[in-house]
Amino acid sequence: MIKKTKLSPSKKLLKIRKNIDRIDFKILRLLKQRREQVIQIVKVKPKSKIVDKKRIKEMIFIRCDKGRSIGLETFIVKNIWMAMIKSFIKLERKIYK
Repeated sequence: MIKKTKLSPSKKLLKIRKNIDRIDFKILRLLKQRREQVIQIVKVKPKSKIVDKKRIKEMIFIRCDKGRSIGLETFIVKNIWMAMIKSFIKLERKIYK
């Protein structure tokens, strides 16, 4: 029989933080992919359509709904997506200049 050793609280914390770091790096790679798609959109979308409030509202609703269905709190999803959308709008405006 293999005896499992118990980790100290500080080692558990370190292990959990390393897992969070790995997840964050995956998120960064996905954000880069999203950025590349936004740049493609800029090539076909007119400058006057950078901010599409109807689309933003739909996106937030759909993502909050999906988030709820997998056990995420709506406020987390909404806050993250709003920050992300605002950041990518800023990128679009920068590209159009």
